[in-house]
This record gives sequence, C-alpha cells and structure tokens, in this order.
Amino acid sequence: MTTPTAPVTAQVRGREVPVGLYVDGAWTPAAGTFPVLNPANGRTIAQVADGSVDQARAALDAAVSASDTWRHMPPRERADLFHRAHRLLLRRADEIVETMTLESGKPLGEARGEFQLSADFLLWYTEQIAHLHGTYAHGSRGSYRIVTTHQPVGPCLLITPWNFPLLMIARKAGAALAAGCTAVVKSAKETPLTCALFVQVLHDAGFPAGVVNLVHTTASSRVSAALMADSRLRKVSFTGSTGVGSTLLGQAAAHITNASMELGGDGPFLVLDDADLDLAAEQAIACKFRNAGQACVAANRIIVDRRVAGEFTARFVALAEKLKVGDGFDPSTEVGPIISARQRDTVKELVDGFTRIGATLLTGGQEVPGDGFFFEPTVFSVTEADHDLCHQELFAPIAAIYTVDSVAEAVRAANDTGYGLAAYVFTRSVDRAVAVSEHLDFGMVGVNRGIMADPAAPFGGIKASGLGREGGHEAIHEFLESKYLAITVDEKEAGL
Repeated sequence: MTTPTAPVTAQVRGREVPVGLYVDGAWTPAAGTFPVLNPANGRTIAQVADGSVDQARAALDAAVSASDTWRHMPPRERADLFHRAHRLLLRRADEIVETMTLESGKPLGEARGEFQLSADFLLWYTEQIAHLHGTYAHGSRGSYRIVTTHQPVGPCLLITPWNFPLLMIARKAGAALAAGCTAVVKSAKETPLTCALFVQVLHDAGFPAGVVNLVHTTASSRVSAALMADSRLRKVSFTGSTGVGSTLLGQAAAHITNASMELGGDGPFLVLDDADLDLAAEQAIACKFRNAGQACVAANRIIVDRRVAGEFTARFVALAEKLKVGDGFDPSTEVGPIISARQRDTVKELVDGFTRIGATLLTGGQEVPGDGFFFEPTVFSVTEADHDLCHQELFAPIAAIYTVDSVAEAVRAANDTGYGLAAYVFTRSVDRAVAVSEHLDFGMVGVNRGIMADPAAPFGGIKASGLGREGGHEAIHEFLESKYLAITVDEKEAGL
C-alpha cells in the first residue's frame, strides 16, 4: 500500500492553511485530493485531502480512545481550554474571515458577522461548562433520595454545511466538546478550509489528541454511512437538506443513535396591514438576500396583506435593485456569488419554474456575466400558491411575494408547509405579534426582525425542519444524557 505523501498545508492568500485531515491530534494527508473553488471566479484555491472510509474510521477510533479521558476531565480544565481557544480565535479573525469569503463567496461584511457570532457561541459554551447542574429530591415515599446528573452521550459525528462554514462547526463542536463528548467533524467539500482553521485553533489551544477530528471527503454518503454503522458512535448532529437528514435518521435507527437534525426551511415572512413598511422591507431584504439567499432561515415566502401589498412591494423591489452583486472582497458588495455553477443552474431552473406558473417578474431573473457564479437578486409576484414550487425551499436569491386578505389567511398560508424552521411577522400591535407567533407552527419566530440567531437562543425547527436545538441552554444538553441515582437512606441507621 502506498503511503500518501501529499502536503498537509497550502499557501492561501499568503498564509499557511491546513489542507490535510486532522486525526488523533495530527494533520495527515490522503491518497487523493480535490479542488476547492472560489465561487467568485471559478478558480482553484487549494487542493484538499480527500478522506477515505478507512480514514474516517481511524478518526472515530481516535475519538473513541480519547472519550473516557475527555469526559472525566474536570469542568474547569475543559473551560480553561475553551477560553484559550476563544482568545486564539479572536486573534486570527482576519485570516479566518478572508478564508471564509474566499471559499464561500460571502461578502467580507457578512463573513465578519459570522465570525463574531461564531466566537460568541464558543464563549457561550465556555461559560456553560462549569454550570451543568443536576438535582436532588426525596423519593415519593421518603425512603430514598433521587439524584439526577448528566453524562456525555459519547463519540459524535458532526456534519456541517457549506453556507455557514465557521458558525456551524463552532456551534456543533462547541456544544459537543463542552458537554464532554469527543467528535468527528465532516466538513462540506465546498468550504473545508474554514473548518480546518477552526480545528487548528483547538489544536493550538491544547485540546488533547483524538478529542476533535476533521475529515474532508468527496465521498460524503459512503463516509457517513460507514460511521453511522459503527455502534461506538453515539450521536449524530447534521445540518443540511431534509432528504439527507431523513437518510441519516434511518441509519441512526440501527443502533438507536442519538440524533439532532437542523434541516430545510420554507420560511414565511408575514407583513400585516399595520406593519412599519420601511422596516419590513429593510428586514425582508436582509432575511432574503443574506448569503445570496442560501440560508435555511431565509424568507422563502413573503406573505403580505393586500391592503399594503403595493406599498411594501414597491419599497422591497427598490431596495433589491440597489443591491450590489460582486466579489466578496469588494467593500461595496452586498450579495456574493452562488456557491457553485451547479447551484447557479438550479437558480435558473427556479426562475424558469416561476415563469411557467404565471408569476410576474418584478426585477432580476438573470445570471450575471463573468467567470464567477453570480445571479441577480430576483423578485416575483405570485398569484397562485397551489403549485409545488410555492412550497419548496428556494435556497436562492429569489423572493416570492404572495398577497392575502386577512391575518387569519396569512397564518393559514404560512402554516401550509411541511417545514417548520423559522417564520417572521411584522406588525405594530403587541396583541397581534403574540397571538400570530403562537399560531405559527415553527420552531422560531422573528417579530419585527429578520435576523435572530443568538448563542443564548435555542435554534431549531419542527416537522420536516428537524429535531433538537442548537444554542441556548438546550444546546449542551443535546450532547448529554440524564442519569438517575436512587440512593437508599435509612434515617434510623444514621442515628436520627
């Protein structure tokens, strides 16, 4: 067997970036590599190690070997490692932000925002480590005591997407490691370098070998299936499409593997007749076109009361037409490229689909000429919502505006979906805000705001949008199991 000799680092924008696999505390090559492309120009940034099933198993071996020591490390020692990692992360902000923009295409401003949110998540988990408390209670008949505590669920597989490459690994690995679990992270092949820089931070902070492992691969389904088939794996956390999530849940059934799923979305953005239309239009732009619309919490269906539809649409279209599309390194860019040529073709198919069902194109609708994978911010007015296209996740810089005649109709339209991740409601009335939010079948509701991710908040959905929560106090508990101790207490024996 030939030993791989490919380099494990590469020069990217004048900086050395890891391009190998990270297994058992060391960067290691693979037999093959794959190119990572800059979606702004289609050029290769670096060649990254293409991990095999055997190397993924080796990563799980390392995670299993390190599990017992890591789970029993005193909380303060784990927290100290996290604090060091957080300080290192902040010192490397420029390198990570630029790498994120280079491989994902998102504008530098968005990359900086993602970096800050990711650092805040890491700090949030750091602060939770020493505060994972159990409970103490009397048994119902008093002859024993009920002690509950928590223990790590065990070695985890963390599968991250390409659209938020730093946030997703910080959010998942942060919670898993803080809980005392070891992990194998499988990066998205489109954005592996950002994940690698995060793992390098953990390595340099002194996290023990085997506690976190990173596998890049173009054989995602085979690698995931192999790890899911191993009974030593006790947890999978996945962010991505509902279809892939369903497959992973099926694989998890074999060994009753604990699973958290953050899946697709069909986010309704409700603009009621008393809304602040300037605020609603501004927030709809941010919610729809951030990351070129490639976000599971994006405004997928903008549902507007007919009495204000004309005014809102005019404001929204005017703002969409002002958005600057371009390379993320250009300070004036507000909308970056689509992640790949293939995904851009999907966007074109969506535009064709809306045209076929009779939607009115209000602006955009064309790819932007050039070497990169750019597409114009696009807005459609849709009069018939009964088509399948009107109930699928767009994941594109395409806004679809629908009109309704009442608050009740707006809520019915919003809930007419198999998804249940994020919804938004704009109104000046507190009564309406609370009542409508309670009637929306979604895991998260933004009231008069289009961005709501926060380390202290439980991020996640219901129905086809997933299981479990990331963020808030729930996040670490996704990686913990409750343990109950029944302790006999004889008060006479105690001399009482």
